[in-house]
Amino acid sequence: MGYRYELRFSGSGGQGMILAGIIMAEAACIYEDKMAVQSQSYGPESRGGASKSEVVISDEPIDYPKATSIDCMLALTQEACSKYHKDIKKDGILLVDTEMVAEVPQGDFKVYEAPIIESAREEFGKTIVANIISLGMITEFTGVVSKEAIEKAVLARVPEAFKDLNRRALHFGFEKAKELKGKE
Repeated sequence: MGYRYELRFSGSGGQGMILAGIIMAEAACIYEDKMAVQSQSYGPESRGGASKSEVVISDEPIDYPKATSIDCMLALTQEACSKYHKDIKKDGILLVDTEMVAEVPQGDFKVYEAPIIESAREEFGKTIVANIISLGMITEFTGVVSKEAIEKAVLARVPEAFKDLNRRALHFGFEKAKELKGKE
C-alpha cells in the first residue's frame, strides 16, 4: 500500500479554506508530481457558515477521494473545529486559531495553537492572508509538500499585485511554525 496523506482546512465561508485546499492540491500534483484530489463542503451562506476543504495526497492513484482519517487539520473557527475534528487520526496534527477557537478538543493528536487571524491583521493589515499563513505553517509542520512547491502554487493563484504580500504571508507561516515546533 502506498503513501496517503489527508488534510482538512476548516473555518467559515470567506476565510479562503477552499482556496487553501486547491493550492495545496496543486502544489502536490503540479509541482511535486504526486497524486492529489481536493473536495469541498460549505453551508448555504456565502460568508459565515462552516466551510471545509479536504485534500488527499498520494504517491499512487487515489481510489477514494474523501478524507476519512485526517493527518492534519486546520480550524479557524470554533464551529468548524468542533464539527470536523473527530476524524483526526492518532498522532495527527490539529492547528487552531487561538483567537477563534476557545475550546480545543483533546485527543491522541498533536495540537498547535497560534493567533493566525490576529497575526494576519497585525503583520499584514489584511486578515485575508490568514489562509496563506496557515498553508505556510502546515507545510512546515508536515512536509507533505516542499516549501518551493507551495510557494509556486500560491504565486500561481494570486493576482500579480498581491504576489509579494502572499509570499511574505507564506514565509511568515513557515517561521511561526518553526517557533511553535521549537517550544516542544
